[in-house]
Amino acid sequence: MSEAAQLDPEDRKIVTLARSARARNGVAEGAAVRDETGRTYVAGTVALDSLRLSALRTAVAMAVASGAKSLEAAAVVTEAETVSDEDRAAVRDLGGAGTPVLLAGPDGTVRATLPA
Repeated sequence: MSEAAQLDPEDRKIVTLARSARARNGVAEGAAVRDETGRTYVAGTVALDSLRLSALRTAVAMAVASGAKSLEAAAVVTEAETVSDEDRAAVRDLGGAGTPVLLAGPDGTVRATLPA
C-alpha cells in the first residue's frame, strides 16, 4: 500500500492545503500545520528583500501568533528532496520531536514522513 493511501484524512487535508498555497501564490514551497485543536495554518514561501522565511517556518509562526500551544502534524509541498533542519526545528519547538513532517512533491504525492 502506498504512503498516500495510508494517510490519515486530516494529514491528507494539510498536504492538499500546502499544495494549494504553493500553486495559488506561485512560490517555491507551500506548507500547512495542524495544531492541538485541529486548526490549520497555511503559508507559502516569504521572499522579501528584508525577510526570507520558508513556507513551513511561516506556517509555524502563524500558528504561534494565533495562540497554538502544540502541533499535531506539518506538511511541506516542494521540489526539494528533504526538509531543512531549520524547518524541522521550528516544528519541533512547538510540537515536539515526534511531530510528523510530511514531505510531498508538487503533485501532492507524499515522498517521506520525517520526525520534527
